[in-house]
Amino acid sequence: MTSSIEKAAQRLEQLRKAGAVLPGDKVASTGVAASEAPVLSRGTPAPHAGVDSHTALAEHGRSKSVQLDLTALTANGFVTPNAPRSATTDQYRVIKRPLLDNATGKGASLVANGNLIMVTSALPGEGKSFTAINLAMSLAMELDHTVMLVDADVTRPTVMTKLGLPQAAGLLDVLRGDKTELADVLLRTNIDKLTLLPAGLAHERATELLASDAMTSLLQEMSKRYSDRIIIFDSPPLLLTTEARVLASHMGQVVIVVQAGQTLQSDVEHALSTIESCPIKLMVLNQVRSHGLGGYGYGYGYGYGYGHERNAGERGAASAMA
Repeated sequence: MTSSIEKAAQRLEQLRKAGAVLPGDKVASTGVAASEAPVLSRGTPAPHAGVDSHTALAEHGRSKSVQLDLTALTANGFVTPNAPRSATTDQYRVIKRPLLDNATGKGASLVANGNLIMVTSALPGEGKSFTAINLAMSLAMELDHTVMLVDADVTRPTVMTKLGLPQAAGLLDVLRGDKTELADVLLRTNIDKLTLLPAGLAHERATELLASDAMTSLLQEMSKRYSDRIIIFDSPPLLLTTEARVLASHMGQVVIVVQAGQTLQSDVEHALSTIESCPIKLMVLNQVRSHGLGGYGYGYGYGYGYGHERNAGERGAASAMA
């Protein structure tokens, strides 16, 4: 008669042959012990219908974790989950709502790739990175969505620096085709629903990589992989390079940041003309003074503006959507 110990040993061997991970086993693809292998929890994105749970676990397990200093970010004017209610947090609640509606099919019409949202500007220095980060932070507070923030301004990446993190492997490393996969470079944060994708290590052909077929394929994969994920791209300015225009052609939505009182109307009009094919274009007017939009002479009729301009660079963003 087979002993209980022998039966247990046979059962363990059957489980291993079936691909199960048992305590003490090593996971070949990740190099972590099974006791360290992640499990799906409330903070883990539910996989898209086309992605099985093993794939979801692999991505979650291979990505690294980073800690954001939320207190320092709040002090620097960023929206964070633990920050008290302020004019800025309220403004980004207003800004994100139409973007969410378009991404989830609740808008006036169904938007292809509506969950791919590019944040850009006509020229540098208008606050696009500040806006992209705040928008991602605000979206990460939603109950039903996860957010990926991508630093796609590959020639002048600033997202990681603004978040107080070192530059790391990321988007460019995936596009170079050196067997680096997306899951290898994603950074999970201590904000439950926020994941980061850095620009990646410097490359002499960074701008060409951003406009390559590999980028097109990656965007298609990112758009379809998880149905609940909103992806925010901090892109290069529209009037400096052609890469931002190529990137915009794959987006469902484009947010253009305009610095109040500084950006010329002609520059805004020129920037808009470069992305005419984009289905949805929205505008955020940054650093609006408390007396509203009328004093700036743009004459666009974007509805409303509010907030207070502060002295510290990009801080004190105010909004106007169209």
